[in-house]
Amino acid sequence: MRPVIGVISDVKARDGHVVHGVTEKYIYAVARGAQAMPVLIPGTISSVDAAMAPVRMVVEDVLAAVDAIFLPGSPSNVGPHHYGDAPHEPPLPADPYRDDISLPLIRAALERGVPLFGVCRGFQEMNVALGGTLFQKLYEQPGRFDHREDSALDIDGQYAPVHDVALEPGGLLESLAGAPSWRVNSLHGQGVARLAASVAIEARAPDGTIEAFRVPDAPGFNMAIQWHPEWRFWEDRLSSGIFTAFGAAARLHAETRRAAPRFAAAM
Repeated sequence: MRPVIGVISDVKARDGHVVHGVTEKYIYAVARGAQAMPVLIPGTISSVDAAMAPVRMVVEDVLAAVDAIFLPGSPSNVGPHHYGDAPHEPPLPADPYRDDISLPLIRAALERGVPLFGVCRGFQEMNVALGGTLFQKLYEQPGRFDHREDSALDIDGQYAPVHDVALEPGGLLESLAGAPSWRVNSLHGQGVARLAASVAIEARAPDGTIEAFRVPDAPGFNMAIQWHPEWRFWEDRLSSGIFTAFGAAARLHAETRRAAPRFAAAM
């Protein structure tokens, strides 16, 4: 059986309705790259009836149903109040319904050894969930270049590799790449301001921007990446390696979960 990987959904208003969804490129990368069964996890489920209270997904229920968690990118940003900052004026795109499930789920998954992989917004969520902070407009910081995509280009141009990242010697990404650096795409407006204390850097951009990290003391596989390895992952050795490693960790966790009841019964 394929492992089940829960994919966090964005929550958006559309034509008078509330929509929970994920861009297909992330679902495809989980299904084919990680060789897993992707299952979408909704955020806070609101109601069009103001008299009814929102339904919050319970972290324990989510972790009981999946073998790993994937945090995809999104046009929205983590609410700045989660890291002690004031909202930008004018407000930047936000998704409090996604924050409501993703932040506590990250902490619980790391504590329990559930494989965890975050991309772009997911990278930022992992830093915030662990006590780090973000630059709301990275491109306005002195010495940093603009990491956003060029909106004048077509989609292939926007996701094309544009800069190198230095991979940490002895890190997981260096071992998967088989090289000290890698060329990656760049489509993010925010970035790490203060890195969470419990993490180890895996990659940096030439301007010093942290592009990848992991939590080395967590019991299971975990990785946070600021660029977009899901985009045509099959054409890139490092991207393929990351999703393959994530899928292998999910399968191992699934096997451990399935074996536990049989072990208990034998006792």
